[in-house]
Amino acid sequence: MKLEQELIARSGGTCELCHSTENLTVYEAKPESITTVDTACLVCDKCLNQINKTEQLEPGHWTVLNETMWSEVPAVQVVAWRMLNRLRNETWAQDSLDILYLDDATLEWAKAAGDEHLDTDVEIHKDSNGNQLFDGDSVVLVKTLDVKGSSLSAKLGTVVKGIRLDPNNPEYIEGRVEGQMIVILTKYVRKQS
Repeated sequence: MKLEQELIARSGGTCELCHSTENLTVYEAKPESITTVDTACLVCDKCLNQINKTEQLEPGHWTVLNETMWSEVPAVQVVAWRMLNRLRNETWAQDSLDILYLDDATLEWAKAAGDEHLDTDVEIHKDSNGNQLFDGDSVVLVKTLDVKGSSLSAKLGTVVKGIRLDPNNPEYIEGRVEGQMIVILTKYVRKQS
């Protein structure tokens, strides 16, 4: 039986973190090197995006961890512990952490990702209108830009296709204008529909 089928059978076809039945996928609780039924869990898109920090963390979505943190599945315990730590400023999450017990090996695995030290805020790349940008999107310049160190001037209305997001700064994207790769501030672009 393949891993996804085993996880569906184990979970009853629901997200093992929030019980959603929509858009389920396998999530591997890293840094385990071999993916097995014990090191993976079935999660919905909403949980996955918030775990991976591609969506802003919604504390209300995670209150169900008060129940699911008691799972006997090690991967579910690990992910629940990590998410509760990211939400530790919420009273209910801190209360849950205070009573959650993980054996030494599972706790070490949970801490291995370092999520317990991270903020709940996600730095998302947004265009001038507040729309989220993703790698590969096309954008339109909303201002004529002079490219530093070059005689190139990127004109208002220029379409930049296949952008790349700067992983270190949510205000920067990269894209090709007239064959030259340039860095563009997100406040000067509008996502193309």
